[in-house]
Parts: sequence; structure tokens; C-alpha cells
Amino acid sequence: MAAEQDVIKIRSGTLHDAVSSLALQKAVVSEMNYLITLPEEFTDDLSRHTEWLEKIIDQDRETFIVAEINGELAGWIVFQSSHRKRLAHTGSLGMMVGAEHRGKGIGKLLVNALLEWAERNEDIKKVSLGVFSDNQRALSLYKKMGFQEEGRKVNEIQRSDNEFIDDVLLYKMVW
Repeated sequence: MAAEQDVIKIRSGTLHDAVSSLALQKAVVSEMNYLITLPEEFTDDLSRHTEWLEKIIDQDRETFIVAEINGELAGWIVFQSSHRKRLAHTGSLGMMVGAEHRGKGIGKLLVNALLEWAERNEDIKKVSLGVFSDNQRALSLYKKMGFQEEGRKVNEIQRSDNEFIDDVLLYKMVW
């Protein structure tokens, strides 16, 4: 018998996604791989997470997009913009994909959806992000999608007493 094909849906996130997006974020943070925040530092509860999402959803220059597989939240991407006039054309993205859903193209779909949103948004001209220099999978994805290296914060991230890695700054113009 053939395995059922996964149904992937990309859509705008809502406040109804707060519980599942927070659970996903906690799971990704607990992996301690490619996020600056350590598990003991992550203190968001549902109330704070919901408040954060509400602020993003209510902004014209910000967005929250989710990926579902067979109705289950598999990942999300967020874009946050500065409220300063001289920086209002730019913003940064952050993305979370559940470990069990990596390698299925979810990240690419989420980044595509975000870039399409940014291109439709007349205020947004530049999408930026930072990536750990040893996160080759993410670096490869972003570069394949047209992001360029803008610079590096050398030895910015301390993994252990004697291990430091760079924060690679990437950007893509969307105008």
C-alpha cells in the first residue's frame, strides 16, 4: 500500500497559531544548535508569545507565515521591521522548522512566501537575517534563494569556553 502524500499548506499565521508556534519554538530552542537563545533563557509563555504575534500581525510592514503538514504546524517564519522612518524599508526574518519536518522543503516554501509578501509590500525593499557560520544547510538555502552576504560579525557567537563562530549577515533586495 502506498504511503499517503504529505499535504503542505503555507498561509498567513493568526493568533490561533499561538499555542502551536510557541511549542515549536520551545522545541527548536531546546536543540541548542543554531539559535542565540539558550533553553534556560527562553522564558516566553503563551501570554507573551500571543502579545508578540499580535503586534506583528497588526503591522503592515511585518508578517507571520506558517507551514502546515497534514494540518499540523511544521514551521513558521516572521518578518519584523524597524519603526524608524529611515529603516522602515528593511527588516529581519526569523524562521523555525520542526526537526521532524526538516529536509521536506518547508524552509524554502516559507522563505518564498515571505519574499512574495515583501515584493507585494510597497514599503519593504530589503530583507535581512543573520545565520550561524556553521549552519551550512541554512546558508545554502538562503544563497540559492538570492540572498547575498553583507558582512560578518566575527566570533560573535560563543558556543563553549573556547569555541566561537561568526554571525553571517545576509540580505536580499525585493524592489
